[in-house]
Amino acid sequence: MNFDPFPRAFYDRSAQRVAAELLGHFFLRREEAGFSGGIIVETEAYLEDDAACHAAPGWTPRNRVMFGPPGYAYVYFIYGCHFCVNAVCLPPGRAEAVLFRAVTPDFSAELMRRRRGVALGRHIANGPGKLCQAMSIRRDLDGADLCDPQGRLMIAANPARQRFVREHGPVAVSKRIGITKCAGLPLRFFLSGSDCVSGSKRRRIKGG
Repeated sequence: MNFDPFPRAFYDRSAQRVAAELLGHFFLRREEAGFSGGIIVETEAYLEDDAACHAAPGWTPRNRVMFGPPGYAYVYFIYGCHFCVNAVCLPPGRAEAVLFRAVTPDFSAELMRRRRGVALGRHIANGPGKLCQAMSIRRDLDGADLCDPQGRLMIAANPARQRFVREHGPVAVSKRIGITKCAGLPLRFFLSGSDCVSGSKRRRIKGG
């Protein structure tokens, strides 16, 4: 299967718009044996005027990728045990990002399952830390170019996206999960009919 990554201009916009539009498209990790990953079913947006955004305190060595060009991966370590991966948005010098919260385990599913040590498919990548463990995403992928068709991480267009969203939707929005700052903002987007979504499905339904 050939994959067509999104151009950099796709990410040169608000993370809120990008987070919603990524649902139903592919998030892929290139490995020696092929691709792992699947279809994005849950995201969260973190905005430049958002206290929960890692860029809110300003530039640091940890968050520097967020201030660079859009369309790159921002990977960070949290709680001393989990990695999380984001897509950087907005032009250089500004900083927003989309956190990937859940994907369907469609490519190298057995490899992803073994890495997670679970049996049920819906639990393989239904959370940001689980997703990174299943797809072997660590800090060395911080700064990976998501627009490179030969890169180690890629976000690619799904030609069957509209059908997938119809079958697993509708698209829903809720407050974000597991944060205390700006906790009430409706910046979590997910396909409400998907079994691979993490956390609660309490939501406000959107069109699309």
